[in-house]
Amino acid sequence: MTNNIHDSGYKKLFSNKTIFRQLIETFVTENWVKELDFDNCETIDKSFISAHYKETESDLIYKLKLKNRDVYFYILMEFQSGVDYFMALRLLNYITNFYMDYVFSNKNVKILPPIFPIMLYNGDRKWDAPVNIADLIEGNALLGKYAINFEYFKISENEYGKEALLKIRNIVSTLFLAESHYDVDALKEELLSLFENEEDKQAVSLFLNWFKQLSAHGKIDPDDYKYLENAYKSKEEVTNMLITALEREKKKTFKKGKLEGKLEDARIMLSKGMEKSLISEITGLSIEEIDKLK
Repeated sequence: MTNNIHDSGYKKLFSNKTIFRQLIETFVTENWVKELDFDNCETIDKSFISAHYKETESDLIYKLKLKNRDVYFYILMEFQSGVDYFMALRLLNYITNFYMDYVFSNKNVKILPPIFPIMLYNGDRKWDAPVNIADLIEGNALLGKYAINFEYFKISENEYGKEALLKIRNIVSTLFLAESHYDVDALKEELLSLFENEEDKQAVSLFLNWFKQLSAHGKIDPDDYKYLENAYKSKEEVTNMLITALEREKKKTFKKGKLEGKLEDARIMLSKGMEKSLISEITGLSIEEIDKLK
């Protein structure tokens, strides 16, 4: 998959606060994560940043509160086919440049805010580059307290097994599943689970649109996307119909009586091709009563 599609696609996905929160809460294994204030998190508009910091398509900065103090999350999304052995140096450069611009934009600042650096990797190769810059510097430890020490947090999608991802069941785990263990039938089940359980439907729609873009650029089989889209939309249509039917039932309870309202709703559901067992569960009618309607 070409990098530019991933760059813009991932950036749009993780600019959604629900998806960002799932990434951090599920895949950042630090105790302080549970104390982050995600309700008031915000992405940083980098248009104000001066010449020190060079914005790329594949990075994202969030600001959150941790124990009532600002903390920044810098996410670099790495889509190269190879492994950048000097990633620690590259990330350190981005962080120090950001700090330079922070000082430039806040003239009276006396202390810098903490930044948590994340490298999100979706390649096929094992990520074996050092995560601490100290491991890139020969004889660094000889300098004692003056030695340079900087470490980034690695999230390598291919290090998570299929079964582990299927147990998580959120948008980010499903994204990792699609990237590292592509199985259209498993993805269908995960999408339907997301539809049922994820409150942020806009986030789920963004994720489905991600597949649409891959299909449009020939990166996945268009038939696979149609298969996923149809499954999702069918679930959506059935759900909306059930909501309408239940609302209709409430209105008819007083006019026609409870039983007649249920029978009418059951007729509608049958006409839509719904399973009798599901109709029975929703309306409370027996299978025999439903069979009589047919």
